[in-house]
Amino acid sequence: MQDLLIPPLNFGRVCRGVYRSGFPGKKNFAFLKKLALHSVLNLSEHEYTLETETFFRQNNITWTRLVLQGNKEPLLSSDEEVLSEALCKATADRPLLIHCTKGTHRTGCVVGCLRKLDQWSLTSIFEEYRRYAGTKVHVLDQQFIEFFNPTPRHVELAQRTADER
Repeated sequence: MQDLLIPPLNFGRVCRGVYRSGFPGKKNFAFLKKLALHSVLNLSEHEYTLETETFFRQNNITWTRLVLQGNKEPLLSSDEEVLSEALCKATADRPLLIHCTKGTHRTGCVVGCLRKLDQWSLTSIFEEYRRYAGTKVHVLDQQFIEFFNPTPRHVELAQRTADER
């Protein structure tokens, strides 16, 4: 019997060679294999199971865990340094899967900032964010994206990536 191709929760294509989703598991392995991933960026506090790490090794997929805090009242805000590292990884290491637990808020912030680097309008960025967040939109995430100020390094990496497309 042929393996079922089941994408992870909230799976989507961000751009050529970059995908987003919720936390992948065993039922998603056949699907992930079809993507021919080079790397996976885990933004959540959860670590992979031994089974998932074995799958990554067998398929020559490198993985990085950068715990990005969610934007929550009153004082929690995503760490701009972690976000910066995630953006650099997303502009360099492709094909890449970016994910957090459910593929909504933390992943949405990183993707929103990538969109900002690609000079999308805030209206389009927020529409995409809301599509994945559903009824659980965090206004602070949108505010974080709005006030994100790309560094010259971000811009340079984004331009290099655009030139490669």
